[in-house]
Amino acid sequence: MQVRVRKIRLLRRLRRVARPSQLRRDERGIQLAELAIVLPLFLLLFAATAEFGRYFYEYTTLAKAARIGTRYLITSQISPLNPGVFAGEAQAKNLVVYGNPNGTGSPLLTGLKTSHVVITKSGGSGLIPKLVKIEIVGYKHQPIFDLGALTKSPSLSLNVDVKPSVTMHYLITQPAV
Repeated sequence: MQVRVRKIRLLRRLRRVARPSQLRRDERGIQLAELAIVLPLFLLLFAATAEFGRYFYEYTTLAKAARIGTRYLITSQISPLNPGVFAGEAQAKNLVVYGNPNGTGSPLLTGLKTSHVVITKSGGSGLIPKLVKIEIVGYKHQPIFDLGALTKSPSLSLNVDVKPSVTMHYLITQPAV
């Protein structure tokens, strides 16, 4: 009797192996394998989107601040004591960095200083410039997910310069008396 039972069991096992269609229907664990493949890609896309959003926020904040500072300068007088220098240069730099001409409070962005703000006057004749330009130089974006630091490869670093600039025409056409 035992020989017959063994033979029946062996035939049943061989039938299961001979029918691969039954193996295809068994989907236990497939979701876990799919998750293991897709999850790192989703995390990478999420991190890249977050970093781009932070960089874009910093750039637009600095561009708006530079625009406000430039608008302040194009309507300010040239200093009669020091020709070629605006009377309100320090206030314009404070406007760009702190958002107010007094320079009180905290900077608009972490790590932003008045030394990052460069004011350039160009064109015109004599004491009156034609164009006024404010640019931000030396300010670096500090990433949360820095690919260069994680891989120890400086070429992949996301620690890049944020350097917006704004140029406007000087509005005052008469020198200060």
